Amino acid sequence: MLTPPAEAGHHAVARGVDGGGSARLRALSRLRRPDHAGGAGPAGGRGGRARGPHAGAWWLWALGLSTAASRTTNPALLALLAAVAGYVVAVCRVPDTPWSRSYAAFLRLGLVVVAIRLVFAVVLGSPVPGTHTVLTLPEVPLPDWAQGVRLGGRVTAEGLWFAFREGMRLATLLACLGAANALANPARLLKSLPGVLYEAGVAVVVAMTFAPHLVADVRRLRTARRLRGRTEKGVRALLQVGLPVLEGALERSVALAAAMDARGYGRTAAVPTAVRRATAALTLGGLLGLCAGTYALLAATGAAYGLPLLLAGLAAAVAGLRLGGRRSVRTRYRPDRWDATAWLITASGVAVAALTIWAAAASPAGLDPPVVPLTAPSLPLWPAAAVLLGLLPAHLKGARP
Repeated sequence: MLTPPAEAGHHAVARGVDGGGSARLRALSRLRRPDHAGGAGPAGGRGGRARGPHAGAWWLWALGLSTAASRTTNPALLALLAAVAGYVVAVCRVPDTPWSRSYAAFLRLGLVVVAIRLVFAVVLGSPVPGTHTVLTLPEVPLPDWAQGVRLGGRVTAEGLWFAFREGMRLATLLACLGAANALANPARLLKSLPGVLYEAGVAVVVAMTFAPHLVADVRRLRTARRLRGRTEKGVRALLQVGLPVLEGALERSVALAAAMDARGYGRTAAVPTAVRRATAALTLGGLLGLCAGTYALLAATGAAYGLPLLLAGLAAAVAGLRLGGRRSVRTRYRPDRWDATAWLITASGVAVAALTIWAAAASPAGLDPPVVPLTAPSLPLWPAAAVLLGLLPAHLKGARP
């Protein structure tokens, strides 16, 4: 008697499981289990790997290291901060993702900044007086209205050392930001935005995915033209490739608009006028407080009132965003949780920033050594130990891929 196809498939699966195929099925189920992030999924992980810590925790950790870098001009401490950020990136980043190479790009940008700062110090001079002359350039006379500015003249070792320290501080800040970009998945970070900002987050995600789709379409069409033996150069080839790419972009736009409309994008709930005004006032005041507090913390002075102002602005901004979220009618698919690993990562960056600020107030000579007289930099013990606390995420099991 002939077996129906459905029953035959069922018996084949049963024989495969009974014959040792259950191990393979269990492996496949673990590889694509919903609570794990796939290799091409939005979480940016590999099969069988957990989603990792919250993306916002990496940014707070990096901002803590940036705050520490802004409080010192000691090249030894700045190099240690960049090394700590680089080590954590090497251990905790998810490989084979577009953003995982951000740290190297920002580090190269920082080296360019140092070189430009040194060139400016040579050409435009330095405000630091020095006695060790490195070279003397021909000085260009300037009119009276350009007092305080010179071109050329004497270049001193003290001026070059001062410019190098300032450039290295900016390069370290860029390295910390590059570490945050290399560790935090931008799609997950945008998905974690408050409800009142979700429309801006969706727009940014669509803009970020538009260019990769165009590049993939161009590569696919150029490959098809090569297989057909057609040329890839000239205006005609450009038109024959550009028109299908434009058509595909328009089709994706229409499909995306239909999908967003079907999912209720842009729907808002009715909110009283008083709540809207309170939301605007709290959000605007909170953002102003955040900006003023951050500037005070990053400046050489102002740490005493910068932290309370920052906390007050943060509380006001959070309250405003929570009230504004009432207008947003939406749900989250697999929302990111702020777990214990995220708290430890954040605490690591906050500890580095707080201890560095305290060390700068207690012994400023170690974090901001004098340029004149010219001396070799030394590594202060306690600030260096505080910076090493930033290595904590590299030893957390939940932060590693």
